[in-house]
Amino acid sequence: MNKATIVVFLILYSLRLQAADLLGSISELESEWALAYYAKSDIQQRQLYPALLDKAVELGKRYPQAAEPKIWQATIMITNASVQSSITALSALEAARLLLEEAIQENPKALDGSAYITLGVLYYKLPAWPVSFGDNQMAEKLLKTSLEINPHGIDANYFYADFLLEQDREREAEEYLQKALQAPVRKQQVYADTQLQNEVKVALTNSRLKKENTGNRFMSLFANSSYVSK
Repeated sequence: MNKATIVVFLILYSLRLQAADLLGSISELESEWALAYYAKSDIQQRQLYPALLDKAVELGKRYPQAAEPKIWQATIMITNASVQSSITALSALEAARLLLEEAIQENPKALDGSAYITLGVLYYKLPAWPVSFGDNQMAEKLLKTSLEINPHGIDANYFYADFLLEQDREREAEEYLQKALQAPVRKQQVYADTQLQNEVKVALTNSRLKKENTGNRFMSLFANSSYVSK
């Protein structure tokens, strides 16, 4: 083996080690975030999210060309916004959008297209201009792109279904909710994926109940009634 071959081998080996280290750090960060998001109170989240954000920022400094730290930095900023004041939250969400756009430019397929999912969610959850940058057409485009990248993923299918439900497109949504239920649970993220599966089941049940009530004109009279049985 000549010297040039040895150098190439060492470079490739080093790159593989760096990639493994990055993915390991991302998996650890996701596990910590899932525990904070699903199992902790708002008060605890106010304490945990900033520390997680610092970890994501530090990871981004170690891997400045990688899209994955940017995706998780944005994700944590978005969930942290739910426990912040409105003005602070809107500013954080705009910053998260920019990070996700950068991640897409660097590697659109990073984390199975997660940047498209998260950015799509922002576009359909946030109000439109002049309050914020909400845009349902852009949201659907982004979410469909995530499905092209990862058609069988639980996140891609669930969040597109959630978008459809918000547009009162229940029949279409149920197809994607069923796909989300059938998605395999990742061995390294059993807790996070199990929690999301529970949300899928709740969404599917609510969608079916809404369809039943909509189809029954008598029952639909009570769907939004102010009269509640005591």
